Amino acid sequence: MEPITNNSDLETQINNAIENNLSGRMTILAALLAVQDDIGYIPQKALEIVSELNTTTVNDVWGVASFYPNFRFDPPTEHTIEICWGPSCHITGAQDIIKSCLTELNLETEGDTNDGFINFKFNTCLAACAQSPVGSVDHKIIGRLNKKKIIDLINNLKSQKK
Repeated sequence: MEPITNNSDLETQINNAIENNLSGRMTILAALLAVQDDIGYIPQKALEIVSELNTTTVNDVWGVASFYPNFRFDPPTEHTIEICWGPSCHITGAQDIIKSCLTELNLETEGDTNDGFINFKFNTCLAACAQSPVGSVDHKIIGRLNKKKIIDLINNLKSQKK
């Protein structure tokens, strides 16, 4: 994903995302999903554009956007790490793996690292219970995790930082 260099580029990208990804009736939710799918997050300018297109207020659009926890309002990080804490993973040690991730990433809870390089998330199910505990690095499922394995994966990501 190319970085957006100025406001007119951002506005063009938002409008293109909405125009190219919507078919039929436009709703606030559909427009927001189109923007996030295309840009990777929902910038403030998108809230304004979607409100204009739907003849409603920015507050109404924000009400929809802020309701859904999967929407991002900041540019995405380069890497994402998810650790499952569902029942199978919990029983097989996910809590220790989560604690190791938080420590290694210098986070108190899920979210982006201070440098915006890695996003860490808890996940209720990654659908690989037979391989528990399970995690995902950049959407690639990794089973039979342990503390050493996840710290090695994190350090490998950090070594790729430009």
